[in-house]
Amino acid sequence: MALNSDLLTKLIFFTIIIHVVDTLAYSVRLNSVKSGNFALSMSLFNIIVLIARTANMVQAPLIGLIIDRSINASYDPIMEIRYTVFATTIGTVIGILLIPTFLRVFSKAVTKLEETGSVPSLVVQSLSLANIKRVAKNTVSPSRNMLKNLRYKNIPKRLLLMNIFITGVYTIGVLSVFYASTFNPAKRVAISSSSGMINGIASILLTLFVDPKAAMITDEAMRGKREYGDVKALVIVLIGTKLLGTLLGQVLLVPAARIIEFFFR
Repeated sequence: MALNSDLLTKLIFFTIIIHVVDTLAYSVRLNSVKSGNFALSMSLFNIIVLIARTANMVQAPLIGLIIDRSINASYDPIMEIRYTVFATTIGTVIGILLIPTFLRVFSKAVTKLEETGSVPSLVVQSLSLANIKRVAKNTVSPSRNMLKNLRYKNIPKRLLLMNIFITGVYTIGVLSVFYASTFNPAKRVAISSSSGMINGIASILLTLFVDPKAAMITDEAMRGKREYGDVKALVIVLIGTKLLGTLLGQVLLVPAARIIEFFFR
């Protein structure tokens, strides 16, 4: 552990940021349906997603450095990898706790953007000390009332199972590839280069099986064919299955790494 402690701290930090933002992304559906400003909501949220993408760009090199150090020292970095997977769970939990506050702030930001029409101006105003203090004072804690009277039966069970599996694959996609290179150091460059392919498969599955159905439910709610509660139930179960998916990642990690290494023998 001491071998990679400095890199591991940074890696955990960036991993948590990525999954906090990724979790908050689910809740944007609620604001878009409630306000009716779907395009504006998504446009504003894309700016926030840039933070996660920037963190993601830093994540892979940090993993690579940990693996290089471990291979050179004949050290098994499995605990570092598992701590990083656990960081995805922590990030998801933090994201869940922040959703009520995020929705309140995000709703006001969308309204402000509609008034000003300027994203840079909105960003500058948001970073002012007065606004930061206002956000801190208006934090909202999740409550059980948010979970009452929701019609979960209207959410397809297959959608939930698919989201658990896909999130599990996405969670350990890059990590399992880099860990696989420790089994075959001679081919670690070739193995590491396949990291994008694993996450690409998860993205394709998400696009084919989860996103269309979730988008359909959201669209029907915006057109009045479904109740707002259906979208709320959808968001809650998707976030819940995302959390389960990060835990599934712990189970999939080593078997996935072994399978990846097998194809490069």
